[in-house]
Amino acid sequence: MTTRRALRIAIIGAGPGGLCTAIKLMEAGFRDLVLLEKTDRIGGTWNHNRYPGCACDVQSELYSFSFDINTGWSRPYAPQPEILAYLDGVAERHGVLPLCRFGVEVKQAVWSDVKSEWTLSLSDGSSRVADVVVSGLGMFNDLAFPAIEGLETFAGACFHTAKYDWSIDLTGRRVAVIGSAASAIQMVPEIVKIAGQVDYYQRTANWVLPKEDEPYSEAVLRQRAADPSLVVARRNEIYQAIDTGTAFIDATRRAELEESGRQAISVVRDPALREKLLPTHPWGCKRPLFSNDYYPAFNRPNLELVTDPIERVTKSGVVAGGRLRPVDTLILATGFAANRFLSVLDVRGRDGISIRDAWKEGPQAFLGVSTAGFPNLFQLYGPNTNAGSIITMIEFQVDHVVSLVKRIAEEGLAWLDVRPAAMAEYNEAIQKAIAEVTVWQSSCNHYYASETGRIVTQYPHSMSTFKQALAAAPRDVFEVRPRA
Repeated sequence: MTTRRALRIAIIGAGPGGLCTAIKLMEAGFRDLVLLEKTDRIGGTWNHNRYPGCACDVQSELYSFSFDINTGWSRPYAPQPEILAYLDGVAERHGVLPLCRFGVEVKQAVWSDVKSEWTLSLSDGSSRVADVVVSGLGMFNDLAFPAIEGLETFAGACFHTAKYDWSIDLTGRRVAVIGSAASAIQMVPEIVKIAGQVDYYQRTANWVLPKEDEPYSEAVLRQRAADPSLVVARRNEIYQAIDTGTAFIDATRRAELEESGRQAISVVRDPALREKLLPTHPWGCKRPLFSNDYYPAFNRPNLELVTDPIERVTKSGVVAGGRLRPVDTLILATGFAANRFLSVLDVRGRDGISIRDAWKEGPQAFLGVSTAGFPNLFQLYGPNTNAGSIITMIEFQVDHVVSLVKRIAEEGLAWLDVRPAAMAEYNEAIQKAIAEVTVWQSSCNHYYASETGRIVTQYPHSMSTFKQALAAAPRDVFEVRPRA
């Protein structure tokens, strides 16, 4: 018989990944936990993104935890306030809030080979020592800003969609929106309702498909509240539909989706405008987008699509195609540096190696969770784990992380670290499978690739395949060191 080791565990981020990790670790009997969150509340990306029209693009029944079913979703694709309220409820119901330290950002994480522990340096000048660190930073953490000449000289209001400034009343204003992906296609149809003029700068047209998103009736909501199994059944249906989908590799199915996109564009009355909105890349090359309001918004006289490349920003407006368009508000809908993951922090592992150096060929990890050279450090929504529902994929990863943490505790280990050869073999197989998804190899300015061209965000198989791979991870792929 061995005495289970008491572990000090630090979780970086109080978004969905951090919440799920804390809940599952508490269920496993771990008590010395802290969630370090740089903002003043839980929620992660659903706290940061509060722009008009912000909503999920995965049906809410599946974009929620299996252990905390919500019967009260107002519609199939929940808006941001509902998702944040759900996460608030999850944190409260499962006792996570007392574990959170808000307003402290992790600036550096350094591993000690001598002490077999991590030291986290925090933004308030303090530090935290931990035996195990779990990163819940994921992909959507580091804001991406466009490199446009003169951007810093703009004299009007300027903000990123992930830091939307609600103190600015857009009523009657002339607004420029730079960026035409996920946040823009949700926000533009909303702000054009009140702004005097919206100049919408599009570099690449995206496929935007319609979605079945009628609000649930009061009768349906009463039925769901009385019988939660209805929501569970719907959740399972959505899971199966997404999990067995082959749209990225099935040319016939992809053609059907592209036709659906063309039909959606057909509501735009101006034929020249329709042509500019029609993508030239295959569906699936970039993140799939969904909206019922996007294309109808282009029939409004106060929305202008600008496809000329932006030359510069001046004090009073934006210059594109040799023309200055005066604006008083500039909104950057340019998303996140999604291919950086944990490297947004200064992380140093065994022998002082920096994770940025370890990832010089592009971020990689065994099963997206463990990177060789960084013992007792686990990542959620890490490299090559983007598939289906993020929340579902996170749950699978957390179960795997908890099993590793339990192994450290129950075997009295000083540390556990994935072997480099195992990580390399796994990633070689992942990259081989990714190479077979031809739409991801097309040129379309997607965020999937690192600077080296290696696709580091996408998982090329089903969610169920990922779950099975996590559960079947051999014990001997990890190097372990018993405590002295």
